[in-house]
Amino acid sequence: MRILITGSSGQLGTDLQTTLTHHELTVLPHSQLDIGERASVDEAFSAYRPDVVINTAAYHKVDECEAFPEKTFSVNTVAPRNLAEACDSKSAKLVHFSTNFVFDGNADQPYTEEDSPAPLSVYGVSKLSGEHLVRATSPKHLIVRTTGLYGKAGSGSAGKGLNFVELMIKLGRERGKVTVVDDQIMTPTATADLAQKVATLVEDDVIGTYHITNSGACSYAEFTRSIFEKVGIKADVTPTTTAEYNSPARRPLYSVLDNSRLHELGGPPLRLWEEALQDYLESRCYL
Repeated sequence: MRILITGSSGQLGTDLQTTLTHHELTVLPHSQLDIGERASVDEAFSAYRPDVVINTAAYHKVDECEAFPEKTFSVNTVAPRNLAEACDSKSAKLVHFSTNFVFDGNADQPYTEEDSPAPLSVYGVSKLSGEHLVRATSPKHLIVRTTGLYGKAGSGSAGKGLNFVELMIKLGRERGKVTVVDDQIMTPTATADLAQKVATLVEDDVIGTYHITNSGACSYAEFTRSIFEKVGIKADVTPTTTAEYNSPARRPLYSVLDNSRLHELGGPPLRLWEEALQDYLESRCYL
């Protein structure tokens, strides 16, 4: 298959490249393709004639999104629509990524694909709007909702920012203590694991909306304690609440995603988040 990956320099885009090497890949970072401009999208389709487009581009700095709604909706809503329209016109398939932030966090059990979204933030609304436009525009779509991503491309190399794991390690070593929210429950998900599952779904020509995360759940404070314990960092983790932290953007307190629909397709579930974290830390030579 001819596969075009947008946002290809990010954590997920980077890992997808390693799982799809036996296909004819075109990888285009934002500097080479602005998916917010329809003309640029059309030019890319004419040049590369993709069978599948995998869109990993997103504006996901949640608090910044509150201050820059126009940019947020341009990247997270308008750009996916541009890709969906182009895919529909060329009978290509669009793979698009969304987030647990489309839910309000008031549930007491993992969210299924059938649960009604109710986003709390500009970021969440923009991602849900992007989902709606993809579904309405491109029948051949795969929408993947996921949570808490971290991968090697978020390790601070090549000028990239740090993912949550790397940031906690940095702060723990430098400060000897960190303050982390303990009432936001989610599932940390390794982009390496997510990329492998998405590659399988693409090759099996699966369409629809699916929740895909590692297994299990924890708070950000629990996640941080596990990181420190595995790496051997002697730093204090002080729990705080979302209300006390007082971020500009509201966040769902409980946003674990149910992966049952994915399991119905066959194959094993993604491994426990603790196992994925262990492998990530080993790959980064922390262990």
